[in-house]
Amino acid sequence: MNFFERQRQVRRLSTRLVLLFVLAVVGIVVVVNVAAVFAFNAASADPGQLAAFVVAVTVATVAAIGLAALVRTLTLRGGGGKVARELGGVPVPTDTTDPELRRLRNVVEEMALASGVPVPEVYLLPEETAINAFAAGWGPSDAAVAVTRGALQRLNRDELQGVIAHEFAHVVNGDMRLNIRLMGLLFGILFLTVIGRGMSRFGLLGGGRQRSNNSGGGINPLMLVGLALLVAGYVGVLAGRLIQASVSRQREYLADASAVQYTRQTRGIAGALKKIGGLSDGSELKSPKRDEVGHMLFGEAARTSWFATHPPLADRIRALEPSFDPAELRQLSQRWAAAPPSGRQEDIALGLAPTAAPGQPAPGQAAPPVAGRPAGPGLPAHDARVRVAPAEVLGRVAAPTETAYTHAAAILDRIPGHLLDRARNRDSAVPLLLGLLLSVEPAVRQHQYAALADRHGPALADAALRESDALAELHPTLRLPLAELTFPALRARPAAELESLMAAVFTLIHADGAIDVTEYCLSRLLLAELQESLRPDSRWRTDRRTLTDARSAASFLLATLAQVGHADQAAADRAFQAGVATLLPGATLPYAPPENGVLALETAWPVLDGLRPADKERLVAAVVAVISHDGTMTVPEIELLRTICGLLHCPLPPMAGHGLG
Repeated sequence: MNFFERQRQVRRLSTRLVLLFVLAVVGIVVVVNVAAVFAFNAASADPGQLAAFVVAVTVATVAAIGLAALVRTLTLRGGGGKVARELGGVPVPTDTTDPELRRLRNVVEEMALASGVPVPEVYLLPEETAINAFAAGWGPSDAAVAVTRGALQRLNRDELQGVIAHEFAHVVNGDMRLNIRLMGLLFGILFLTVIGRGMSRFGLLGGGRQRSNNSGGGINPLMLVGLALLVAGYVGVLAGRLIQASVSRQREYLADASAVQYTRQTRGIAGALKKIGGLSDGSELKSPKRDEVGHMLFGEAARTSWFATHPPLADRIRALEPSFDPAELRQLSQRWAAAPPSGRQEDIALGLAPTAAPGQPAPGQAAPPVAGRPAGPGLPAHDARVRVAPAEVLGRVAAPTETAYTHAAAILDRIPGHLLDRARNRDSAVPLLLGLLLSVEPAVRQHQYAALADRHGPALADAALRESDALAELHPTLRLPLAELTFPALRARPAAELESLMAAVFTLIHADGAIDVTEYCLSRLLLAELQESLRPDSRWRTDRRTLTDARSAASFLLATLAQVGHADQAAADRAFQAGVATLLPGATLPYAPPENGVLALETAWPVLDGLRPADKERLVAAVVAVISHDGTMTVPEIELLRTICGLLHCPLPPMAGHGLG
């Protein structure tokens, strides 16, 4: 199953989620109506009055559930970090020198670079001694990855890598949006339990019985309604468990398999699952909100077999290691009861511990290598050409392999240490990012500098120019990864400063019309990621357009790419037609590059990014067909392709050695 098929699967799961939610609401409404009719003796009332009463109760119940779900969803618009903080998570500093936290950040950074997505926020749940983790957010740009203290202490590097790879599978597969929507819907379903509990207590405090005009006594209807809402609420709990199990179980198997694909070894994730089964704390969380987030966790949030959100632990391990015997968990439990495992000690024994003292490398030096980790491939020559086919690239989208992961680690090793320091520092990340976006062409750079100084002040323009000069010799394949590494530090800045940064990036894009397509796409990608990080898109569906709707926008993109890749108009026309044949077989479109060059794409991106998965797959194939019309790609062309895929939310892993990662 490739990335685009998984996107279609998420759409189907979203439809199932809506249907299950509607059925749950119908069941709750029936229970509430029956109880309300009984409580107010409406059975003896006039039929017209009874019908009006039932309609009023139905409307009130549906409104309460819908309003609660809406309010809860709105409170989650802060992105994945909001969810992590609600569970007691604390941010892991980007420049931490704590050995365990540095190991965690390194693994997350490597996995992000290997996946072709921005580096997410990283959180630690310090009060949770069990082994668990989750990824949350509306999309990759506002994602957060959180791990428990138990996971950090008990898992060795391979196991931690397997768990993080599992969570990144949820990030790139589009599961997070579904998960966070589910949190809002579940809160709406469970909201009646809270109301019912309050009404029941109020009814008891006011006297369990009330006086009636004839008999002098009767059951307080307020208490009856409260009890009915409690029953309805527990119907909601049952429905919520069913919904969580329905949308979660199979995705956990898929995420486990993706983690193995990413790392090309099963011992990591299988070892983490075995430790969950063999340690007394397991994966059980202490947080009172654990049921609300149970469907997005790496392991079960509570020890229960009732509508579990995850497949049985033994089944997950057996899917990874077919020869696994569940009796092994009992043996591990007995061994670890007296001496629980230590991830750091296992790293030392396995040769996975850093060979240098923990902390940041000295300025100008590469990050220290990790013992036991294969050396990554060398960086390709600037004029290297890679033979590729569209089908090969499509198979790589959102599917990083072990080669991509190793290459991501090599990227971190090859970025000079002082640049890594500046990317991870909240004060220097802004000028560094702007320096990356300044053009290499002196005339264009001067226009950009003047516009930046005029609109944002000479101090920022000078700082960006100094960074650009320091970045002049940076290899092309390191520029996008370095830019992505700035994101955790940027997110730590106030919203007003991020708004100012977005305005500065926009200024660089529109400084004049001479910016080349590679510089433009990188600027546009980072601007889009900043916008999404600050204002996550919480719409239920974002992929509704068809190729018919996007015909003009797609033509602009293909024509622009053909024009910048070929000096000869006839060759550019042939490359354009190759893209059209891939995108719209049998169609004929004139080759007409937009007069204002890359800036014509400003209106195209929202349209193209909103394509349905199947149509977006064809668009990516068409882009590859244009760029590789001669059957090969240069290093800059591959980086351009990766940037365009990022703009279309189809993350492409980095190039590794002589091919795509």
